[in-house]
Amino acid sequence: MAGLHSQRGQVLVLGMLLAAVLGLAWQRYFATGQVVAAKARMVHGLDAAAYSGALVQARTLNFLSYLNRAQLAHQLAMAHLLTLGSWAHYGGTQARRLAQGNPPAHLIGMLFGARQGKAYLAAAGAVGLDLQARPGGTLAQAFAAHESFVHDYAQDLSRALAQGLPQARLDAIQAVLAAHYPERSPQALQPQVLDDGWPALLRPHPPDAALFRLVRDLAGLYAFLGPRSATAQNAWSVDPRCPWLRHELRRRGGTELDASGRWQSGDTQSFHAVRSNRWVGCYYREYAMGWAWMPAQPGQAIGADHAADAPADFSEQDFWRWVQGSTQWDLLGRQANPLANSYAMQERQQWPSRGLAGYLDVASGAGSQAVAGFVVRLTLPDSAGAPMHARSAAETLFSRPGTRGDGLMESANLFHPYWQARLARPLLPLVGD
Repeated sequence: MAGLHSQRGQVLVLGMLLAAVLGLAWQRYFATGQVVAAKARMVHGLDAAAYSGALVQARTLNFLSYLNRAQLAHQLAMAHLLTLGSWAHYGGTQARRLAQGNPPAHLIGMLFGARQGKAYLAAAGAVGLDLQARPGGTLAQAFAAHESFVHDYAQDLSRALAQGLPQARLDAIQAVLAAHYPERSPQALQPQVLDDGWPALLRPHPPDAALFRLVRDLAGLYAFLGPRSATAQNAWSVDPRCPWLRHELRRRGGTELDASGRWQSGDTQSFHAVRSNRWVGCYYREYAMGWAWMPAQPGQAIGADHAADAPADFSEQDFWRWVQGSTQWDLLGRQANPLANSYAMQERQQWPSRGLAGYLDVASGAGSQAVAGFVVRLTLPDSAGAPMHARSAAETLFSRPGTRGDGLMESANLFHPYWQARLARPLLPLVGD
């Protein structure tokens, strides 16, 4: 019995030792769990922050795309305004001719039909309309406002957006982390942006051939900016010397973008009466009915036959004598309105313009796989004060929501707002992660 009493309490010692070991293991497990939980929280927060930064990039790129499209829209608006200016000047000059009866409206109606005569008579409502086409007029002021948007506001805004993106992106990242860690001060959250692809993504482009082609293609969608040319002929022979010739009513005009990136527009209409004499035979006597010329640049000549010193009327000299002595015109030419062109040159109205503006676009060579990726790294102390590191990567990429109608692949660009954000895998491991 004495031996049994001497062995009592040995199990308690072993139990205490086992409890101590279990306590140490539990404490270690608890500490490890805290670190794992803190690291998981850190990774999740950093993923959300990186994705938010990529969203800021995507929204900026899409806004730049809309801004480029807005510049195109303003260029088309300038073309329409210049065309309106040409029409206004043309209408005003035609109203003056109608009032002078040179030629008379009833003659135009008799030779070319009631519709042409009625159209000529309608010019009576355009008296003084040519004043709207002058520099400083209502149309010219609207043109200048669009010009200022393209060259001043839009240029400054696109530059500011591109240059300010890194800070805007960092602010978004810090805001998400601050919301994720409300117990920490913002000064304790200092994420680092590494491997940043933003600086290499965009490049400023001058007004290049691609932009000219795009603007001209867009202008071609509007009939108002297209050629305004038509020729009407009377039905009967006029002179037995040239029975194949007919009186003609020629309408000429159009709006186009010149090589300097500036719009120009012109409109003329003339009645070409068949005449003949024993010195030159048959010829066309032109009666200018309306004219306008809105050049792209000061001093620019109209791109058709014209004369700098055409007389206001031919009451003191024969038309054909003046043409032969002062010009190189073909008296039987059947294409242009050279006399109306001459008057248009004398009364030309030029609105100041700086032409097409430069624009931001994806750097050449980026192709359809252009992305703007970056890595965000964050270091925070754990519960024991040891540093914890985490990193996340995100990127912005160009991705159409569907295939093009023509089936072609489209390279990344800043004219279609198809930029999206996503998380990505960092290319290289960071030491200490």
